[in-house]
Amino acid sequence: MSISPKININKLTADDLIYGYMNGIFPMADTDGTLYWYSPEPRAIIPIESYSSPKSLRPILNKKIFEVRINTDFETVMRNCAAPRKGDNETWISDEIVDAYCELHKMGLAYSVETYLDNNLVGGLYGVAMGAVFFGESMFYKVPDASKVAFHYLIEILKAQKYELLDTQFINDNVRRFGAIEIPRADYIKMLKVSLEKRCHFTEADLEHLFN
Repeated sequence: MSISPKININKLTADDLIYGYMNGIFPMADTDGTLYWYSPEPRAIIPIESYSSPKSLRPILNKKIFEVRINTDFETVMRNCAAPRKGDNETWISDEIVDAYCELHKMGLAYSVETYLDNNLVGGLYGVAMGAVFFGESMFYKVPDASKVAFHYLIEILKAQKYELLDTQFINDNVRRFGAIEIPRADYIKMLKVSLEKRCHFTEADLEHLFN
């Protein structure tokens, strides 16, 4: 896999993020905290319309075990996503990245989908919404299935609001289980440009039925 261009970032701002996403690049931090722009070849996306929830998840969804919320605690979701995974002390989500995305969140362009048990945050994901594109960034869970439920409701929102493109950047086993595929970077850029011309709204009152 090629990840060119890898360009050093001096200081990351919300405006930088907007420019980056509009041009098919996104930031990640190295272990020393240095920030770089990435543009994978090939690019991973998750086809929105072809997604269907795994059979093993359906009883959990039917029982409504988790309470699902949108944007209740965006920064905490990011901090949980930034926490090192078991057996791995590294993270690509630095404090500078958290600060920039929180600023983007205040601008109404970054969103979190969260799952709660007994009013405690136990899973979730965050990403950026522009045009008819949702750029998925990261997810976490503290109890089994919490992030899967958050992803299910993300897809429900994207379908209901007629989003066209769900970018997941790199392919790995985690996104493969949600139906991720790889496409050439040039094809991704073409899809991106078309979808950015559309106008979708990630949150609206008529979405409330999805969480009841």
